[in-house]
Amino acid sequence: MAEAPPPDTVVFDLGGVLIDWNPRHLYRKLFEREDAMEEFLAEVCTGAWNVEQDRGRPFAEATALLVERHPHHRAMIEAYFDRWTEMLNGPIHGTVAVLEELHDRGVPLFALTNWSAETWPLARPSFPFLQRFRGILVSGQIGLIKPDPAIFRQLTERFALTAEKCVFIDDSPANAHAAAECGFHAHHFRGPEALRRFLAARGLL
Repeated sequence: MAEAPPPDTVVFDLGGVLIDWNPRHLYRKLFEREDAMEEFLAEVCTGAWNVEQDRGRPFAEATALLVERHPHHRAMIEAYFDRWTEMLNGPIHGTVAVLEELHDRGVPLFALTNWSAETWPLARPSFPFLQRFRGILVSGQIGLIKPDPAIFRQLTERFALTAEKCVFIDDSPANAHAAAECGFHAHHFRGPEALRRFLAARGLL
């Protein structure tokens, strides 16, 4: 049996890997107590609710839905979109350094992100390193989200990639597992140094 070809292309997730996005960056300004903030994010503006915006649901619809269910939290719910940019805390510098090294070595770079089509234009101008990517697939723009295998197929088809020749990096274990199932060299991101070792072991750094 022929040995599998080594990877020559790298696909990055963005939030949690290259960009420090977290609703807590905003809501710590709005709640006096940490436990009250955590309760709100666990029971009102939940991760599952936010995922539907990543899938393409408009924020106006999503906000109205929650305000109807939790009218006493109206101001906090509306802040999620109205002050969304305050959830961004800049780049994850160690990973950006890895990205720049890969770019300097001529490695083809792509991104696959679960991100709302409405908030993506708000974030993109703040991160010049996004220009390093030859292509970026945004879930909210196509109505598919990770870990659905269909979004990985969309990625490879749109950018003429071969999964077996791509490293895929994501901070979600479920997304990394799905990528591996689709044939990618998947890496569950837990920090820039572990990522650097993973890439070096595959001859990319």
